[in-house]
Amino acid sequence: MTELLIHAHLTRAAAELYSVLHKDYRRMLEVAPRLLEELMKIAVKPRSPHGHGWLKPAVGVLQLAQCITQAVPLSARKASGGIAPFLQLPHLNETKVKKIVPKKVCSLGEFRGLSMEERKDLLTEIAGLSAAESQDVESVLEMIPSVEVEITCVTEGEKCIHEGDLVTVYAWIILQRNNGLKTALPHAPYYPFHKEENYWFLLADSVTNKVWMSRKVSFMDEASAISAASIAMKEANESLGFSSKDVDAAVRAAIGKVKSGSRLVMGTFRAPREGKYNLIAYCFCDSWIGCDVERAVKLEVLKGNRAGKRGWAVEERALGKEDVEEGEEEDVIQEGDDHASDYSDECE
Repeated sequence: MTELLIHAHLTRAAAELYSVLHKDYRRMLEVAPRLLEELMKIAVKPRSPHGHGWLKPAVGVLQLAQCITQAVPLSARKASGGIAPFLQLPHLNETKVKKIVPKKVCSLGEFRGLSMEERKDLLTEIAGLSAAESQDVESVLEMIPSVEVEITCVTEGEKCIHEGDLVTVYAWIILQRNNGLKTALPHAPYYPFHKEENYWFLLADSVTNKVWMSRKVSFMDEASAISAASIAMKEANESLGFSSKDVDAAVRAAIGKVKSGSRLVMGTFRAPREGKYNLIAYCFCDSWIGCDVERAVKLEVLKGNRAGKRGWAVEERALGKEDVEEGEEEDVIQEGDDHASDYSDECE
């Protein structure tokens, strides 16, 4: 029964349900975010022997969360041309979207990169929307976030990362919108309950399907984010021996970054055996389709560990300098485009 209710929601056919099912349908939608978050925690839970979570199940849960929020069928994520992100825009259905994707544009990011006049021409002349409907689309596009990730991985107090080191991850999640808002509720006309945007940061190895580190990120509580970033920058710079003037400057810079729409994510993982690792830093939004970003992270681990010298307990602290070499990020390898779905078509 639950599967059928989910199918009705994703295909926007809830109005066709028998009245006796309406209460169950609303209850299913109400508890869905909490259930999906618990599934996410299960997916990324560290497991022996290396303390890693599962990447593909985590991505699948987040994709389902996006589809439930926007009432978009999972099959649209697999369809050629990447139509799923466009179905969350007002007045657009699959028939209208296929008139412009992929014939005119190939992704939501490319569509957003057009000028307003170019988008209006596509929507009115090709997709058949009215001028007023085209303006509604523009209003929602201004709400959709653009996300960027800046990440550094280091061993505290060392220039290199060795086997067995406790590696600390410092990642800034940077969010921007065309309307200038730092926080906003998602445009979700088919979801009848209060829904806040949440983001998940994952540092993972896509080849081995392992999540090395994960954190849930919220942009709603700016005061808590300022406090956390301030403490992290203060501790980091003091531990590195910087003067009080430099420490204060780093704290002020962090506060300014948070106020401008960024959040600091911190975490640790144990360095694996010697080698070069090609990891990916993911940032997923649980409310919008097509806003996810991936950044390649190259991690080099040297032979031998210093556990006997420094011990195994390394406190989490954020860096305040930009000149750390180990674990620096590479160029963005994917942004704004949809990920291949890991779900079957059973619920579609």
